[in-house]
Amino acid sequence: MISLKALGAHTLAFLYATTQVVNGCTVFFVGKDASTDGSVMITHSNDGEFDTDPRLVNVPARHTTSSTRPIYFSPESYPRHVGTTRQIPEYYPIGDQVEFEPIGFIPVGSSSSTYAYLEQTYGAVNEHQVGIGESTCSAIFGAIPLGAPNGTALLSIDELTRIAMERSSTARQAVQLMGGLAVEYGFYGAGASEGTGEALVVSDPTEVWMFHILPDDTGTSAIWAAQLIPSTGFGVLANMFVLRELDPNSEEFLMSSSVHAVAQEYGWWHPSDGLLDFTQIYSDGEYSHQYYSGRRMWGAYHLAAPSLSLSPVYDDLISSPYPLFVTPDELIGLTDLFKFHRYTYQNTPYDLGAVGNLAAGPFGSPNRW
Repeated sequence: MISLKALGAHTLAFLYATTQVVNGCTVFFVGKDASTDGSVMITHSNDGEFDTDPRLVNVPARHTTSSTRPIYFSPESYPRHVGTTRQIPEYYPIGDQVEFEPIGFIPVGSSSSTYAYLEQTYGAVNEHQVGIGESTCSAIFGAIPLGAPNGTALLSIDELTRIAMERSSTARQAVQLMGGLAVEYGFYGAGASEGTGEALVVSDPTEVWMFHILPDDTGTSAIWAAQLIPSTGFGVLANMFVLRELDPNSEEFLMSSSVHAVAQEYGWWHPSDGLLDFTQIYSDGEYSHQYYSGRRMWGAYHLAAPSLSLSPVYDDLISSPYPLFVTPDELIGLTDLFKFHRYTYQNTPYDLGAVGNLAAGPFGSPNRW
């Protein structure tokens, strides 16, 4: 079993943030030289719908003699999984529940052992302190999971994060593993209304990576990229791609060959254009409404780096009004991340609980239902 003491401070921020009342799946990340105690910290507010499975489950380390790993369709409603093959008592059938059937299999590789980790909707953190925070994003391509009519793709972000927890001892290794599997076996996103792309912040005790992924144009593979965040960086992920210019010649970037190949095939980018802007090419914008993502991004930077005086208004979030990361005005601690997640734009023109804000009701509530 994983103990909280063993996980370290950067992971505690992740776990506690999942209990906060927030607007959308928001992730904050803090490099080790931007934090008050030298810890890498990431958070994740898993803001699903009313029927999201809320359980935080301990997944023990395992030794297997099987040459393959089953892959399941990933509903995020309760129950997220029913079955005995994973040997997790919380997922054993109750009453008339029927065990889930795999939609496919992947080879386990040379290692027959897996790491212990904590799982919520997604793989959360493992015994090597590899942690993941997730945020669904819009994307220009979509895919259908195997097992559904016309299905072509095997892997969801849910299953990719679990495999990363099982097999990765560093953040870089997790990024490369998830990306490689998605390219080989196909990736499908949440859906047309919620977004067909995904973004993850992947961390370990020394590094933070921003990872983006979407299905490719065939629906049978994937397009993905990742960037290493500087150790002095602080940033926010809020249901919108944020990776910009990708440098394939830098060790600070990882990506699939499809990133450039697909863009060039459709005439969206040419090598003579210089570095490819991932968000400009592959994002479909804020998938709910204007300011759904951008207002949260502005709010985070307004708190962490007010000296930048970033504008709260913009015409189009794809046009890059906000940076991927900033250097905070002051070092950030765990309690600051609590405050950031609880922030409802107090003392700004966008205060959700301000007097006179009709949506706040007679008691000035910042909550929206």
